[in-house]
Amino acid sequence: MAVGQRLLPRLAGAVTRLGAGRARHRVLASVALVSCAAVLLAAGWAGADRPAGDRTVGEVTRVGVAEGDSIPGYVRAAAADLAALPTAAPGSGDGTYALVSLSSYLTPQRVATVLGDVPVAIVFGRVPLADRQTEIVRIPAQRLPDDLVAQLADLAARKDREAADQRARAGTLTGGGSQEHELRQVYASGAEVAAAEAAAYRSGCGCVYAAVVRAGPVALRGLAARSAVRAVDPAPEVSRLDRTVFTPPLPEQRDVVRPPADGGLSPATAPQGRDPGPPGASTPPPTVGETSEPAPGVTDPSPDPAGPASGGTPLAAPATSVDVGDGRKPGPVP
Repeated sequence: MAVGQRLLPRLAGAVTRLGAGRARHRVLASVALVSCAAVLLAAGWAGADRPAGDRTVGEVTRVGVAEGDSIPGYVRAAAADLAALPTAAPGSGDGTYALVSLSSYLTPQRVATVLGDVPVAIVFGRVPLADRQTEIVRIPAQRLPDDLVAQLADLAARKDREAADQRARAGTLTGGGSQEHELRQVYASGAEVAAAEAAAYRSGCGCVYAAVVRAGPVALRGLAARSAVRAVDPAPEVSRLDRTVFTPPLPEQRDVVRPPADGGLSPATAPQGRDPGPPGASTPPPTVGETSEPAPGVTDPSPDPAGPASGGTPLAAPATSVDVGDGRKPGPVP
């Protein structure tokens, strides 16, 4: 606007000197054109001075497996990516983020032994109940095993509350209709699973099956060679954990990633595509063990995943979808 303010008085003076007539009309037209140009030029300069916004907002990087993926294929691809990682990666700083998948469910103490001195940001866990869906939890844990032990205690308390809530909901359904009967069964099954999860977490169960670490290529390759490690999937494209979705394979997944299933529900309430078994077959009570299906979505309790913090944060966020594409390409958040 300063350009326009300087030019307008001079042009007005020219109009006065030229007087009336056709010449004045020509000058007035020139004044209007120059004024518009000055305004547009000033607006362009003002826009150029503004700081550029974060263009990565609304994008997410995905690391891990998706439904239908081949597990052996994923393990081979991760090994190839790790081997191709430059030993002296330019600008690596504190190292490269990597998703570590374990070959079995481990206790907090065993996880600390396996990962050793490799810096950890996040661990993933679930209670492996036989043929039952259980919640996948994403736990910020920097100091192992202490942070993880504290978080498991918080999880046990939350699962106790969930079990009580599910039982209370079932108790409010007193009708004899088929709909209420099925809903009571869903609540009863949920209470049973939550109680089993609470007991397992309270006992310090073997529930951890993956972790996100950050280290140099040499340390990551050494970690991949340890017997309890199934795959180390390096993700050099990851710079912010709060914009990254990690979906490691479960230890019991050996061929492909399959949709969730729950053998504790009746044929009417069980997910479609699953054989409910012969009529009248009883369902054994849930016990800690392996399943043949993946668990439901991930709960992220971290208030600031970009800077992993120690334990003490309640894991009360609802489960969220972690549908993964065929690579780690940024894309719009669903």
